[in-house]
Amino acid sequence: MNRAVITGLGVAAPNGLGVDAYWSATLAGVSGIGRITRFDPSGYPAVLAGEVPGFDPAAHLGPRLLPQTDHMTRLALVASDAALADAAVVPQRLHEYAMGVVTASSSGGFEFGQRELEKLWSGGPQQVSAYQSYAWFYAVNTGQISIRHGMRGPSGVVVADQAGGLEAVAHARRRIRRNTRLVLTGGVDGSICPWGWVAQLAGGRLSGRDDPGTAYLPFDARACGHVPGEGGAILVAEDLDCARERGARQVYAEIAGYASTFDPAPATGRGPALRRAVQLALADAGLRPADIDVVFADAAGVPALDRSEADAISAVFGPGAVPVTAPKTMTGRLYSGGAPLCP
Repeated sequence: MNRAVITGLGVAAPNGLGVDAYWSATLAGVSGIGRITRFDPSGYPAVLAGEVPGFDPAAHLGPRLLPQTDHMTRLALVASDAALADAAVVPQRLHEYAMGVVTASSSGGFEFGQRELEKLWSGGPQQVSAYQSYAWFYAVNTGQISIRHGMRGPSGVVVADQAGGLEAVAHARRRIRRNTRLVLTGGVDGSICPWGWVAQLAGGRLSGRDDPGTAYLPFDARACGHVPGEGGAILVAEDLDCARERGARQVYAEIAGYASTFDPAPATGRGPALRRAVQLALADAGLRPADIDVVFADAAGVPALDRSEADAISAVFGPGAVPVTAPKTMTGRLYSGGAPLCP
């Protein structure tokens, strides 16, 4: 069976644009959470978010792309460029049908969509950009990345929230096991605009505190919800033999094990299925709990959900038996972009 490995990383995070900046900030404990600057949040019950700093799309993308892309897609394109450069992959040297793209998104290009809806209301349909037909869409990152790099192999998009990025990586592994040579995968999300903000507030889980140091405190008695963010990571996943054949300069990791489960309906009286998902992933990788060095927590910041996650971790690994970390407390919850970024 083909082994799927990660050979390239591209990062767009609220505490650093690029792998080096992000990793330095992470090691130093530098937070990217602050008061929203992309719009005036003063009239909303939540005012904090993680925004990617110093991002100038015109410095990275040509003028043709800018009118047709949302802020989220621009971040994804820059991250995909960086991932390929990090892996020393030149797409033009590989067969176009040997490369695919699988990304995740939970909201699509909401900022672009809001702007065009405002034009519709104020000026009529003739004022709406033709690019509105796809710039807002959940699959747009996969489409734009595949077009930019000439990747015409098996591709897809996962429309999901926190687990979306993990599902995309798992789907990339499936494609590689079915003989696709290389897959760009991961997730980049971003809905820090009034339309997207109201949608997030409707869920009732956003922190209303205005102090970046105390607004997002998962696994803490003071937890009161999460702080959203924008960004994520794009990864180059390759078949291990193909990576060796082309002389890949590094292999960061192998996608060794994966599993997904669904919680039962509340009326059944059965508990959450997270513990079973962890156990199935370990079995898929052929590992035991004692083989695991660290757990990256979902860290919802909601006491009941945090307790459920802590119970599942303790049940599988034993109380206090494995380090647990939640680096998204320095970036905000990036929705589908959070899981590919954190590990």
